[in-house]
Amino acid sequence: MGAIESIEAGPAARRAIPGTPVFDGDAAARGYALNAMCYSFNSAENRAAYQADEEAYFDRFNLTQEQREAVRARDVLKMIEAGGNIYYLAKLAGIYGLNVQDVGAQQTGMSVEAFRQMLLDAAHQQEEA
Repeated sequence: MGAIESIEAGPAARRAIPGTPVFDGDAAARGYALNAMCYSFNSAENRAAYQADEEAYFDRFNLTQEQREAVRARDVLKMIEAGGNIYYLAKLAGIYGLNVQDVGAQQTGMSVEAFRQMLLDAAHQQEEA
């Protein structure tokens, strides 16, 4: 099957992409509390409440210990492993002043500068093609 492998056989087969957590129904269920918390950051009032007392905000949404540890560490990859959806996590990343390049660097294990240079190099290659 190439880079995408089937974990199970049959119509309900789950796909695995090596090195990439797949956001499926199981991940959505596992990450519901974390994603609900991040969704709440659409409100400035909620962002302020979170910044005033993170632990109380974790309690408000019943985050698991794994989710709490990932958020405390500001580790986006761990948040994804804990069921976080990158689109919701972006709201949390914004609170910390992280942008898409910061998150991309975390996901690839690169420094932000190296990740930015990789993007620039790829853009230049496309311009030349």
